[in-house]
Amino acid sequence: MKGLTLAGLGTIRCGNTEFLWGERTYVMGIINVTPDSFSGDGLAGNAEAALAQAKRFIADGADILDVGGESTRPGSSPVSVEEELQRVIRVIEHLAAELNVPISVDTYKVEVARRAISAGAHMINDVWGLKHDPALATLAAEKGLPIVLMHNQVGTQYNDLVPDVIASLRASVETALKAGVPEENIIIDPGIGFGKTKDHNLEIMNRLREFKGLGRPMLLGTSRKSTIGLVLDLPPDQRVEGTAATVAIGIANGADIVRVHDVKEMVRVARMSDAIVRWKPPL
Repeated sequence: MKGLTLAGLGTIRCGNTEFLWGERTYVMGIINVTPDSFSGDGLAGNAEAALAQAKRFIADGADILDVGGESTRPGSSPVSVEEELQRVIRVIEHLAAELNVPISVDTYKVEVARRAISAGAHMINDVWGLKHDPALATLAAEKGLPIVLMHNQVGTQYNDLVPDVIASLRASVETALKAGVPEENIIIDPGIGFGKTKDHNLEIMNRLREFKGLGRPMLLGTSRKSTIGLVLDLPPDQRVEGTAATVAIGIANGADIVRVHDVKEMVRVARMSDAIVRWKPPL
């Protein structure tokens, strides 16, 4: 593996940015261009509004922007490739033309990912971990781009929760490797909120460090999610403190990227958490 860091996870180049795993936590700002986001922040494909939000996120310290055109909230309806393209491509083109930060496309459809890369995206974020469309791995290999592989499943039945999720992610990683994706370009995501109950999500957060056994950097997406709402009995727009707790604990347990709606607040949480978790004695 090239470019090993102290953490042994390697480095990736995403657009003009190099991610040095283990050095600090990176913050991914969520750009929802859907009309039905669970968190109420959907921009419905409005490129100008997305650009304004992206500029705010960058000013607040975001390291990467994640553009998604299909809601993955519970009960949401799938959208066609054509509809998803209409929502995301113009937005990505605007962001790529105006900004100098990496752009991720949040999709599990290979045609959407292909067009998004042509429009300026630098990373693929697959919420189905190649289980829906393994061709995404071939595309990532061809383009030399990083890919996030998230655990997801239909239903919430497990034989043994954490080992089952780890085994599924390991299979996703193997699919990517067989397609030619370099190991250093693979990022895992345990999939908080996807095919899991509240208690499943809490257990995974409690045992998050076990996922480091996969040997890949880990993205954590807990922002405003329903588990926080269920624990605190609060709506999505009042879950910032609960999100902050999950981000801090996630970083303490090995998260390398946190995917968030509230960028300014979570950048501060990440920096403070890093100061503690990654502290080294003065020379």
